[in-house]
Amino acid sequence: MLRLPATMFCRLPRGYCTSKRAIASNRRISPSLIDIAPEVRETLRHTPQLVVALESTIITHGMPYPANLDTALEVEQIVRQQGAVPATIAIVGGRIKVGLGADQLRLLARTDSGAQTLKTSRRDMAYVMATGRNGGTTVAGTLLVADAVGIRIFATGGIGGVHREGERTMDVSADLIELGRCPVAVVSSGVKSILDIPRTLEYLETQGVCVTTYGSKDCEFPAFYTRSSGSKAAYNLTSPTEAAKMLHVNRELGLGSGILIGVPIPERYAMNATEMDAVIAEALVDAERKRIQGKEVTPFILSAVSKLTRGKSLDANMALIKNNARVAADIAVELAHIENGSAAKEKQTDKATLAATDGAGAPLVIGGSVIDICISVLEDDVKLSVLIKN
Repeated sequence: MLRLPATMFCRLPRGYCTSKRAIASNRRISPSLIDIAPEVRETLRHTPQLVVALESTIITHGMPYPANLDTALEVEQIVRQQGAVPATIAIVGGRIKVGLGADQLRLLARTDSGAQTLKTSRRDMAYVMATGRNGGTTVAGTLLVADAVGIRIFATGGIGGVHREGERTMDVSADLIELGRCPVAVVSSGVKSILDIPRTLEYLETQGVCVTTYGSKDCEFPAFYTRSSGSKAAYNLTSPTEAAKMLHVNRELGLGSGILIGVPIPERYAMNATEMDAVIAEALVDAERKRIQGKEVTPFILSAVSKLTRGKSLDANMALIKNNARVAADIAVELAHIENGSAAKEKQTDKATLAATDGAGAPLVIGGSVIDICISVLEDDVKLSVLIKN
C-alpha cells in the first residue's frame, strides 16, 4: 500500500467544492457593496451579453484633464452607437459603481476635485472602500467587479504585464492573474509597450488565458502605441461573429479563465516603433533615477512618454481606446444574437439608431384601441354585443 506524507493533505471547509464553477461563486462580491446604474441593471437582467465594461484608471491616472473626461464620454457614446450598453466601473465614496453618470465621471476626471482618487486593483479594494475613498479601477479591479455582476466583455486601452527586468524585480501586474481567474473577454491594443511583452505572453499562457489577435493575418500581437510587438499570438479572430462564438464556447466549457483579444491601433495613429523604443527607454531611466516604484510606475511612464512625444502618444492612446470600445461593442451585439436569437439583434439595432441621433428625429407614435361593451336585456336573456372602435 502506497503511503503519502501527511503534508500532502489539508483540511477543507465543510461543503467546499474544488470545481471551477464553485470557486467562482466563492469569489462573488456581496451585492450590498455594489450600486448598478438602472440602464445597466435592466440590460443585465434581460440581455447581459450586451453590457461592455470599461475601466476607470484610464480616467483617473491614464490621461490629463480634460482629455480624460472627453475620452470617457466619447467611449461610452461609441458603445451605445454600436447597439451595446457601456458600464464604466469605479469606486466612488467607498461604493462600487457599475455604470457612472456624467457628474461621477467628471468627479473622477478632475485632479483638483479635492478628493484623492486611488489607483485600485484587487489588493487595494478593501482599503479604498473601508475608508470611503474614490478609486479608479485597474484592469484587474474592473475584471473582478465585471465577473461578479455577470459582464462578459470588457474594453480597455492596454493591459498590464511583466515589467522589464521582471525576472529580477518580480514586478508582474495583477491584471494577468485576474485574467486567469475571470471568464471575461478583454479587448485591448495588446500589452502596454513599456512592458516586457514576450514574457507577458508566456505568463498569460501559464495562467490559461487564450490570447488572440483581431483582424491580423499573421497573428502579429500589437504593442499599444504600435501595431506590431515582434511577438505572435496563437490565434487570430477575423470578425465580431467569430469572436462572439469563441466567447460563447468558452462559457459553455466552464473554463473559468478569460480571453485577451489584441486589436492593433488604427494605422493612422500608430507610432514608429524605433522612435517609441527610444522614448520609452529614456522614460524608464528617468523613473529609476527618481525611484518611482510599484503601481506608480505605469502612470509616470505614460506621462513621461506623452511629454517626450509632444502629445502624439496621448492622441494614439485616445484613438486606440475608442477603436477597442467599438470592437468590443460589435462582439457584444453578436454574442447576444448567438445566445438570444435574432430578436435581440433587431432590438439593439433600433437602440443604436436612436443613440446615433441622440433621439433627434425619432418617430413618436400616439394611438390606441378602444373596446366598448354594450349590454342589452331582452326578456329573461342577457345578450352581449361588442363594438370595437379604432
